[in-house]
Amino acid sequence: MKVEMFNFDLPEELIAQVPLENRTSSRLMVLDKQTGEIKHEIFKNITEYLREGDCLVLNDTKVLPARLLGSKPDTGAKIEVLLLKQIEGDKWETLIKPAKRVKIGTEITFGNGKLKAVCVGEEEHGGRLLEFSYEGIFYEVLDALGKMPLPPYIKEQLEDQDRYQTVFAKERGSAAAPTAGLHFTEDLLDEIKDKGVKIAFITLHVGLGTFRPVSVENIDDHEMHSEFYRVTEETASMLNEVKQQGGRIISVGTTSTRTLETIAAANDGKFAAGNGWTDIFIFPGYTFKAINGMITNFHLPMSTLIMLVSALAGREHVLNAYKEAVSERYRFFSFGDAMLIL
Repeated sequence: MKVEMFNFDLPEELIAQVPLENRTSSRLMVLDKQTGEIKHEIFKNITEYLREGDCLVLNDTKVLPARLLGSKPDTGAKIEVLLLKQIEGDKWETLIKPAKRVKIGTEITFGNGKLKAVCVGEEEHGGRLLEFSYEGIFYEVLDALGKMPLPPYIKEQLEDQDRYQTVFAKERGSAAAPTAGLHFTEDLLDEIKDKGVKIAFITLHVGLGTFRPVSVENIDDHEMHSEFYRVTEETASMLNEVKQQGGRIISVGTTSTRTLETIAAANDGKFAAGNGWTDIFIFPGYTFKAINGMITNFHLPMSTLIMLVSALAGREHVLNAYKEAVSERYRFFSFGDAMLIL
């Protein structure tokens, strides 16, 4: 299957640069995965499409303010560091701009010396291993000095950093937000619970691989990035109970979907507690074992995310829905509008 089969024309002005003032006021396209029928809604009305006995699965990962602006103390050269993954202790895998200025042994300081780092390794893909030193608690220092690592297609500055966090964000570790969850407020979640819909939480720490373009011609040749996930006993039990009683499992976002499908694939369609790394790549032809529906944003052309959505609702249905979204001037990507697939 060719990657080009998931391309579509997207005017640049439809890429949302800032979040809406009210999280629940974004638009919601409702797509019937069987027929391809489309309805246009407002996100706050999503409760009308949920039923008692359903379960909504949310990713409670929290985005690190992982973008650090520092300098080399010997030359004053400006260095931008993006934290990718904690290796052990104070050692982190990072991306650096400009990478050519940072070799093994190079020192970098941030915030007038409140945080310091030394390069202790070079990675094949151009990344650097940094070991940090500081006083106090690392995450508190990071909160004070770091900035949100917004996706490359967002050019505007984010005034309120909390708007790139879900209201239920809890487990620190993501390089990007699980953006389908940005549409929810505490009040809307309470309204959903009052309807008899269960709310379950999983954790998947989103990596920057989410934004990397697919660089091969054939889907089968694409190597998926790996991300850490965790599912608790409480969540696994809830999901198994919902499934046994005939309720629908509706994942919020591609991250929740990939986590649930990874767990179900390893347990004959059932759910079990556990943690690990997933590199599952879902594209048309995949048989879903965990979910019945999904809430998601509108994704980049030829991305692994639009391929996943196409696996659930069918490529033709999805591309037709995207064509209509463009025609109706929906807002795309992280701060954009949402789609409910049932």
